[in-house]
Amino acid sequence: QVQLVESGGGLVQAGGSLRLSCAASGRTFSSYAMGWFRQALGKEREFVAAISRSGGSTRYADSVKGRFTISRDNAKNTVYLQMNVLKPEDTAVYYCAAGRAYIGIRSSDYDYWGQGTRVTVSS
Repeated sequence: QVQLVESGGGLVQAGGSLRLSCAASGRTFSSYAMGWFRQALGKEREFVAAISRSGGSTRYADSVKGRFTISRDNAKNTVYLQMNVLKPEDTAVYYCAAGRAYIGIRSSDYDYWGQGTRVTVSS
């Protein structure tokens, strides 16, 4: 069982930056690939970024490639999402997730989910 708690969301102007964190409970954090997903109002949840168990491999949605960076610190049981050059279309609730699949991009690749943190980007 893994419990995930996101933090770091908030209101930011377009072009600004935010860093999301996701703290995981348990001693098996390094056994899980981690992902970030987001869900905007009235839209389906979509993949944002994923990172392998060791942190050596990452994958991004085309819409965030070059602007967002996913990283993890297995000693701190934490995964991060650095978001730069934010756009109004990045406004959403952001969720972190833990799963056994290798850098999965589908929601079904993940077994555990956080409660989400809201990001609002004003124009």
